[in-house]
Amino acid sequence: MDTCGVPRMRRIFFYGLCVVAVCLAVSTAALAGGPDPDNYPLRVHVFRSTAKSRHPYESKQLADNQDYMDGMGVADLFENGQPAGFEFDYGCIGGMTDSGGYGTYPARWKKRGKSLEILLPEKGKPWNLSACELRVEMRAGLVFYWRNGKLAEEGAAVLKAWMTKHQYDPEKDKNDPVMVAGETEGPGGPDDPQIAEP
Repeated sequence: MDTCGVPRMRRIFFYGLCVVAVCLAVSTAALAGGPDPDNYPLRVHVFRSTAKSRHPYESKQLADNQDYMDGMGVADLFENGQPAGFEFDYGCIGGMTDSGGYGTYPARWKKRGKSLEILLPEKGKPWNLSACELRVEMRAGLVFYWRNGKLAEEGAAVLKAWMTKHQYDPEKDKNDPVMVAGETEGPGGPDDPQIAEP
């Protein structure tokens, strides 16, 4: 038995394992190369959205693939600590889900005042984020919110006062409002809008 060849075989095997490990590391990094949330400093709270499949026949044929959806809705944008309401339409893979509670989606302007890009989690895989472009029509000085279980519209200053009072600022990761003692999370009086659906 040639003992001189054993160390050489071990060395070749070790180098082979190193090459495989490097390939796996590079492919994992490439697969995880989705949009970086740090590049999306704004926040969007989607109150209501509707969607329909652009190609219903194709979605029946390719049941495992996510369908390309067209839709529209209403939302609030949080930029530089200020809320601003807008209406939008969109087209993206997998569609869109309304924001839950006080949650928001990361966003950035593609064309100021005309289109926003938001990051949406993939259904069943919330760590996978994909970008979706919203074509927006801003509502000057107005925002959306829930009041008595219905979607309402109010001046942006009213929501800004509520945000200040409840220390709510999703741009700064203050995603849960601080309620005043004795205050419920349900809809308040005429000057106390709620972002979360009751």
